[in-house]
Amino acid sequence: MIKCILENGHETSFRHVTVGSIAVNEKNEVLLIKRGPNLLRGNKYSVPGGFLDRDENLEEGALREFKEETGYSGKIEVLFQINDSPKRPKEDRQNVDFVFIVKVVSGEMILNDEVTNIHWFAKSDLPKEEDFAFDHRAIILRYFEYLGKSFSLPIVGQVNL
Repeated sequence: MIKCILENGHETSFRHVTVGSIAVNEKNEVLLIKRGPNLLRGNKYSVPGGFLDRDENLEEGALREFKEETGYSGKIEVLFQINDSPKRPKEDRQNVDFVFIVKVVSGEMILNDEVTNIHWFAKSDLPKEEDFAFDHRAIILRYFEYLGKSFSLPIVGQVNL
């Protein structure tokens, strides 16, 4: 939560806005990153993403985070999910999360302080739930469900599988 003092002097807490990207290759594998040990939920897998910066829109933020965390430039295909649940598992800030389906258009994998591994995973090879940060495994499983039987997007609310 973000502590803020409003113009009228009252203190309040606000929720963070986060963006994430589900990148898929021609084999229907998803791109996951392994978070650096210095981050919240370090050494856990997640979709590339992070906090929305001031003065950028959701798509700009998602593509910036995607490039920063993978080295790839991407193109937004569609908004997949808006998760506004204040009771997401493994969260510490009640983030409002916007997840996009992204196509890789150029670049090459680059590791950095925030990312110790970048890997494409088939559904059958996904890491176990305990190896994931946040609720990202459920989001990926919902994406694979979407591939098998398309449904209306975006999904709004918490994904429970």
